[in-house]
Parts: sequence; C-alpha cells; structure tokens
Amino acid sequence: MYNMISLFLIMNITLSKNTTEGKITIPSSKSQTIRAFLIATFAFDKSTIQNVLKSQDTLSCISACRDLGAEITNSEDSYFIDSTKVNSYNTPLEIDCGNSGTTLYLLLGLCTTLKRQITFTGDEQLQRRPIGALLSAYKELGCKVSDTNYPPFTIEGPLRGGKVSIDCPTSQYLSSLLLATPLAQENTEIITPILFEKPYVNLTISWLDKQNIKYKESNNLQHFIIENNQSYKGFEDTITGDFSSATFFFCMAAICGTSITVAGLNRFDRQGDIHTLDILEQMGCKIEWKGFEVTVSGPKELKGGTFSLNSMPDALPSLCVTAAYSKEKVIFNDTPQARLKETDRIDVMAKNLTALGVSIKELDDGIEINGNGHIVGGKVSGYGDHRIIMAMAVAALKANKKITIEGIDAVSVTFPKFFELYESLIIK
Repeated sequence: MYNMISLFLIMNITLSKNTTEGKITIPSSKSQTIRAFLIATFAFDKSTIQNVLKSQDTLSCISACRDLGAEITNSEDSYFIDSTKVNSYNTPLEIDCGNSGTTLYLLLGLCTTLKRQITFTGDEQLQRRPIGALLSAYKELGCKVSDTNYPPFTIEGPLRGGKVSIDCPTSQYLSSLLLATPLAQENTEIITPILFEKPYVNLTISWLDKQNIKYKESNNLQHFIIENNQSYKGFEDTITGDFSSATFFFCMAAICGTSITVAGLNRFDRQGDIHTLDILEQMGCKIEWKGFEVTVSGPKELKGGTFSLNSMPDALPSLCVTAAYSKEKVIFNDTPQARLKETDRIDVMAKNLTALGVSIKELDDGIEINGNGHIVGGKVSGYGDHRIIMAMAVAALKANKKITIEGIDAVSVTFPKFFELYESLIIK
C-alpha cells in the first residue's frame, strides 16, 4: 500500500528518504472539538457541532459526555447533542477519559457543578499525569475531592466558589476553572502566579465570549473574577483546523526546502501552535497566507537561534527534528511542561535524536540541538506518544539512512490519517 513504508505485525514502521511537496487539508482541532462537546453537554440544551475531529481523544470525550447522560448522534462530521437530561441524574458514576488529558482536566471541573459523585480514571499514561494542585483548588472552592496527585480520583460538588490561587504549569488547570466557575453558587476569584501556555487560555476565553459569560480579567490572564449562577446555552458551531497537527507538515516543508500548503486553518485562531509559523520564519522559511490556507516554503539552509516554546509545548517534537537539520545551534527553552505530557517529551526527544546521530544537550526546561545539517538514521521508539511518532516520521524525510519507528499505533490518539497525508505529499 505504501511504497516508502514497511508495516510489521507489531506496528513498527520503516521510512526512507523522500522529498515532499503539495497541498493537504488538515483535520479539525482537538482542543476546539473537546471544548465544544463539553460546553454543549453542560448547556442542558440542544447543540450542533460540525467538522468534528474523529480521533481517540475526541471519542473519549464524546463517550464521557454520553456517560453523563447527553444523547449524541451524528451524520458524517456533524454531531447533534441533546443534553437536556444531564442535570437530572444523581447516581455515582465512573468516567474513563482514555488518553485524553484535555478531557480529564476540563471535564472534572464542570462535573463539580452536578449533584453526583463522579470518579475519573484513564489509561496508564493518563494515570501518570499530575492533578493534585487542581483538585486542591476545587477543594478550596467547596468540593469534596480525593487526596491524591494522580488519577483515579473522585470529586463531588457543589461548587461553591470563592477565592483560589493556583500555579498552572499547564494551561488546562486554568481552563478547567474558567469553564466550571461560571456555574458556581458564588462569585469566584482566580489568581495564577505561574501560568504557561497562555494562548490555550485565550482559546477557552473565546468559548466563554461566544457564550456571553460574564468575567473580569487582568494582569495578563493571571487574575480573573467570574460571576456566579451563569449558564451555557445550546449552539451551532463549526470546528476549525488543528495547528498542532499542521505543525508536522510545516516542518516537512522546512526540512525538505520545498513548499507545502495546508488548508483548513484560520490565521486568527487562538491555538498556541499557530506560533510555530513564527519560529519557522525566523529559521528561514517563507510563510504565505491566502484565505484559510497557509503555504510554508523551506530555505536552502535552516538558521539557528533560541526560541521559547512556553505557549506551544506540543510543537517541541516536530521543531526538534527540524532543528537537527540546521548547521547552527538551536535552543528550545521555557517549556518545562513538555515533561508532563503523554511522555517526558524533552527526555524522549533527546534519546531519539541521540540514537539518530544528533548532538543533543538536555535542559531542565528544554533542549539544545547542535545539528550538522543531517540525521544519520537508525531505530527509535514511538514511546506510545502520538507526537513523538509523527516527529520521527518527519525526521526520516532527509535522513541518510532509513528510520524505523517502533510502535506507531498511538498516532490515532489525535491524527489517525497522518501517514495517509504524509504519503500523499511524497514526490513520486
């Protein structure tokens, strides 16, 4: 089926050197899809969501919404949500979020507004993601919570409201509180002395604005006052393209020195990974927007530099393999939260690139790459992390020898059709 790919029974993949060029349409945003379904479920109304991303993470979210009592049907990429009965159930419930950290963090807060005891769990990777600080915040706001730092845990409302201060090494802590506290019994004041990934907070705020939720924000997203006893309304919306997924194709163009056009993106979207384009431009790429399409054209030689990935930690794997093809030093820093994803992505990328012959220095909050313009090739692990797998596939495009990636099935978490689109850009 794939002329440049060998697939084995244990789901390994071997990729050869190739050049890519052309145009693709990127799948819809995972972050937007999950926020849409959660708000629709807690609107206690009827909603329609179009252009929905279908992946393991979003299916985990949809399954959780159904467990809560939402009636969800679909036709192609349009989903119809009737959540009018969600607030009428009060029996204990267990929700399995699978591998979806976004579903876990955002949904647990919303569930504190229901009159029922709910236990959250997930797969092995999700059970290693810290959540103690967020649970403590909800305890301060009147909820009953488990005394633990990792799933599984149990929460029970009511969400009273009040004042809470919480450090947010992941923006999902703050997004969880911003989605839940408009439904609290009292006004809520939220202070975040430490806040990473601010664009994703803006993404959540854009949903609050569409819902006409009343709040006051100050100190560059680190201080909020949320009015109490508000509600979400049923809606119709269309999900835009995913910049996190598009990043891999942007980097393919950068590495190959060719042009790739990615359609289905909104240049005014608040997704954090849109800023990957800014970094690639500084590394020498040409970026051209035309409507809902962006074309990235790679340079003859990639430039080096030091770049903060605080607002876009998910871009770390793809940008690391791009930097390996530069002859100049590249440092990606200010992103310690990359260690708290499905894997410790700083550690994993350092191990994989070292195995491929790249000179790497691991930093506490990032990675230093001293590339010499090429990657040798060899065997690496996907570590069960979808973004690591896709980054390693991008790395293979200009490697001196073939690259074998062990364990690629996790790519379906966010991007089931990645390898199909990957092959479509190969110049035959």
